[in-house]
Amino acid sequence: MSRPPITITPLPRRAGVSLLALGALLVSSLTVALAPSAHAADALLSQGKTATASSQEGAGYSAAAAVDGDLTGTRWASQWSDQQWLQVDLGQISNLSRTVLTWESAYGKDYEIQASDNGTDWRTLKTVTGGDGGTDDLTVSGTGRYVRMQGLARSGGYGYSLWEFQVYGSAGGTTPPPAPGGAVKVEGTQGNWRLTAGGQPYTVKGVTWGPAVSDGAKYLPDVKAMGANTIRTWGTDASSKTLLDAAAANGIRVINGFWLQPGGGPGAGGCVNYVTDTTYKNNSLTEFAKWVEAYKSHPATLMWNVGNESVLGLQNCYSGSELETQRNAYTSFVNDVAKKIHSIDPDHPVTSTDAWTGAWPYYKRNAPDLDLYAMNSYNNVCKVRQDWTDGGYTKPYIITETGPAGEWEVPDDANGIPDEPTDVQKADGYTKAWNCVTGHQGVALGATLFHYGTEHDFGGVWFNLVPDGLKRLSYYAVKKAYTGSTAGDNTPPVISNMTVTPASSAPAGGEFTVHADVRDPDGDPITYKVFLSGNYASGDKRLVEAQWRSTGNGNFAVTAPQKLGVWKVYVQAEDGHGNAGIETRSVKVVAPPVAGTDLALNRPATASSSQQSYGDCPCTPALAVDGRSETRWASDWSDPQWFQVDLGASKALRKLQLVWDPAYAKSYEVQVSDDGSNWRPVYSTTAGDGDVDTLDVSATARYVRLQLTARGTSYGYSLHELGIYS
Repeated sequence: MSRPPITITPLPRRAGVSLLALGALLVSSLTVALAPSAHAADALLSQGKTATASSQEGAGYSAAAAVDGDLTGTRWASQWSDQQWLQVDLGQISNLSRTVLTWESAYGKDYEIQASDNGTDWRTLKTVTGGDGGTDDLTVSGTGRYVRMQGLARSGGYGYSLWEFQVYGSAGGTTPPPAPGGAVKVEGTQGNWRLTAGGQPYTVKGVTWGPAVSDGAKYLPDVKAMGANTIRTWGTDASSKTLLDAAAANGIRVINGFWLQPGGGPGAGGCVNYVTDTTYKNNSLTEFAKWVEAYKSHPATLMWNVGNESVLGLQNCYSGSELETQRNAYTSFVNDVAKKIHSIDPDHPVTSTDAWTGAWPYYKRNAPDLDLYAMNSYNNVCKVRQDWTDGGYTKPYIITETGPAGEWEVPDDANGIPDEPTDVQKADGYTKAWNCVTGHQGVALGATLFHYGTEHDFGGVWFNLVPDGLKRLSYYAVKKAYTGSTAGDNTPPVISNMTVTPASSAPAGGEFTVHADVRDPDGDPITYKVFLSGNYASGDKRLVEAQWRSTGNGNFAVTAPQKLGVWKVYVQAEDGHGNAGIETRSVKVVAPPVAGTDLALNRPATASSSQQSYGDCPCTPALAVDGRSETRWASDWSDPQWFQVDLGASKALRKLQLVWDPAYAKSYEVQVSDDGSNWRPVYSTTAGDGDVDTLDVSATARYVRLQLTARGTSYGYSLHELGIYS
């Protein structure tokens, strides 16, 4: 590295426009005068080529400005944080001899010059530490089509800024032979590790795999086009060969998972006693060894991953000191599996995934044979680095699931359900996560982002990059993170300012209004779909097409479902190029209003029985005539039952509204009486389906009774409200 032997104290970069311009011109003019001349044998390969960057400070500081040949007037400037990069595509594999970096006053103190043949897998050609700005003329040796300045540490509080990034050499280098197979190793020393595959550096740039293994040939070319080099699975068996073969055909590696109970974190099924259940452990060990033997030589195998979130998940099975005992026993068993795998396959690393960095002390204590750790972390992924540092760990890690904030991490909306991030926020979540992973250089060896899945349901819209095969903003955020650019791509419509009116009182069967502002970056015509999900109302995670109509200016009139509760409504905007923007808000469906006076409100109510101590009970008869939708009467769990109201005097009746809890009546009769003893029927049904029954009646009476003869569930009868209208 060299620099002109003149020291200039730079003027404050943001002190004022005139001072900034003067300082910039002074520094650049001196740099130009003293910059080393190009060697005669070198050709300038980078000028005018396509350049991309991790970020830019503003519209006037694009990556292209650093390869335009203008050393005095244009520059690239990044955002004000570390781990930024600038790269240039030379157009073909080239022999590389020099790079010349002409820094603005905001320079890189520590950085690397890296080369790549595909824009995904990078080799470090030169490392600079303690740089002092000015002009850095660096001799390099190697080949590549892409050349990158990977910033590690800035000189001050601003970003990185280059007047010019010049790459010299000669065109026509040869591509190093690919290494689809070969040993995979964790190499290096404390804080300076790397993963190698077939002897070449390998950063895990991956996605978790959602489609069927038989669909590998269908979807893996798209995974490769995103810039991903890895997929992660949760289980490995005979069917895995189809996926491994398709992955190898596309130059993609696989993290082969092995499932252990209780997998999947809190609430996941299957409790195992890892102290006493030797049968389960022996069977698992035998099964895992079988598939390691089968796939240890497969060119797509990258590593083995034993278990998923089980240290955290054990809290669903045990508590107190027994929980500690089980967690120690589980991680000790994971170590037994790691040793067994190593004895069969010494050429691929072994890791184990959890969803809580508090699991790592157990692995540190009980699983020394793991080659690296693995963590699922979403909104807190940027905290993993600090937790690793604070824990004093001596192994690197990968992130095996990450992305935008999950359902369990976001605040509730006005209807009391998790407030799902927007498409824009989700895309930003992937970018932030990847930047935090790559920011922990020498320790974090990459990530598999969640989730390359095609399900078009509640969870699919929250996390899938390609629900129903449609590419989201998140898809392109991952592609940009992995390849450095989405230039030339047709990208999805962007939805903003979505609202639902009324959000908390949409009448069942009536219409509510949805508004969304939608723009397409490419000017494509947009087609719309509207969906509903009853996940929070009924547990049904499917998306069903709503009945809706457009009323213009981004407004849609949507028919509310009959089932009461909080629903999610989704606006899906498609551009005809396989892209979609999808936004969602909640709507609370309530009983439709009934005109007139509610004669039953707060009147004396009695019943054949009532529950005293189940769930939210006591659930007395009075709670079904108190005018509150959140309270209820509930009977014993048997047939028949009855519920009645005394209106105080004989009244003319025209309509009843029954708002059922999920424990509804399938068969019942409405009876009236003048004296509370002699009853006559005015309505009956044997086909009740719950939710809301609004009944037309014509009678005059003082007492109204529901004679309940057949339950719709195995529970009792439960009414949130009985309204009687004159």
